[in-house]
Amino acid sequence: MPTSSTQRPQDVNLSVVDLYTIGIGPSSSHTVGPMRAGYRFCLEMDARKLLPQTGSVIVDLYGSLALTGKGHATDTAVLMGLCGQRPRSVDPDKIAPTVEAIRRDSCLMLFDQQKVDFNFENNIVFHMDESLPQHPNGMRITAFDRDGVKLHCQEYFSVGGGFIVSGDDRGAEYSGDNITLPHPFSSADELMAICKKHHLSIAEIMMENEKSWRAAEETYEFVDRVYQAMMDCIDRGCATPGILPGGLNVKRRANKLYRELVDCPEAGLKDPLTVIDWVNLYALAVNEENAAGSKVVTAPTNGAAGVIPAVLRYYERFCPNVTQAKIREFLLTAAAIGAIYKKRASISAAEVGCQGEVGVACSMAAGALCAVLGGTPEQVENAAEIGMEHNLGLTCDPIGGLVQIPCIERNTMGAVKAINASRLAIRGDGQHTVSLDRVIETMRQTGADMQSKYKETSQGGLAVNVNVVEC
Repeated sequence: MPTSSTQRPQDVNLSVVDLYTIGIGPSSSHTVGPMRAGYRFCLEMDARKLLPQTGSVIVDLYGSLALTGKGHATDTAVLMGLCGQRPRSVDPDKIAPTVEAIRRDSCLMLFDQQKVDFNFENNIVFHMDESLPQHPNGMRITAFDRDGVKLHCQEYFSVGGGFIVSGDDRGAEYSGDNITLPHPFSSADELMAICKKHHLSIAEIMMENEKSWRAAEETYEFVDRVYQAMMDCIDRGCATPGILPGGLNVKRRANKLYRELVDCPEAGLKDPLTVIDWVNLYALAVNEENAAGSKVVTAPTNGAAGVIPAVLRYYERFCPNVTQAKIREFLLTAAAIGAIYKKRASISAAEVGCQGEVGVACSMAAGALCAVLGGTPEQVENAAEIGMEHNLGLTCDPIGGLVQIPCIERNTMGAVKAINASRLAIRGDGQHTVSLDRVIETMRQTGADMQSKYKETSQGGLAVNVNVVEC
């Protein structure tokens, strides 16, 4: 699959608001991105004053969006976007009734303004054997008037983490266009050089750059909202029993595990590894919420949404001297690391496999934890490198096209691995053989070499070796 230059935006400035999105599950690339695409299409139609003329809309899904789109609720997400909904503000409880009304009435309210024809059987097409050349997560939306004359057509590519690239301007929805940063960096080496020159931490550099977009207090308010959304997601997941939707009949495990840990607090006195049970719990809780289509934080993707919250909750509950400033430092440091991956490789499983999702989240969390535990920038870079080095080659092979097996448990493994990576790095002096930049480039090359059946298509791995029906 050819890779366009826009998929690795090394010259684009990325903000903390680009790395974290408060939205809905189950997938950033297959749900958040397509919903944004549908909404963006509405904006384009409105700007061209074409909405009143529109009689129907057709959505074509290609590549991974087609192959695992039903399990990832891509069709539902696009429809909600076309109805004028956005991931950050949509009410999850209103999604099912809206889609059911569209299915029943064979029409939708485009941009919540114009009633247009939309038949589920004909107006949304899953092209299972075709992929657009620019990216494996491709889609095309076309609007017609009442006589069937084409009014507007646009291609969109969901390139990971909810980022959308459109077909005309090839520009992603980043916040950093036309922004000049005081400390720009596109690699870990550049970031380390800035740290050394200005005697600043990674979080301090990230924060100085954020001031180019907005006042410091606005950034802190955003980071605080992200933190609270992560913690709320853990709490909801711990409190919610039941079966996950989609047909695999996967039982939620977080609620039972939570009750077991709370009912036997003395277990931690007998078994010091009980702390791992708590970390597992936090990650399970988030990813079960994600699989259920609930509110989660894309960090940096939805499929890997449990890693950073789990490590952050671990830090908050099991480490000393935790403050609000330290929690902000954690999230800013993680964002800086994630930005380098986004610039130099990919955070899209459809492009590089799960190493680009859980692997990147593990790397971000490892570096962030190392930072708040007192690590130097060099030790932070080492922790981030360890976190990715031992996720290289991780495939994405979701059973039934659902973000459930192996995705939910995989987040627990990524979280525990991140904690260990941080501990390894902080016991060292920051000197190591493999640099973060080299491991990121290795990840990119590995993803390019990986067969497409292992990249979020449900055509290989566990997806074909476990006897279930595609959902």
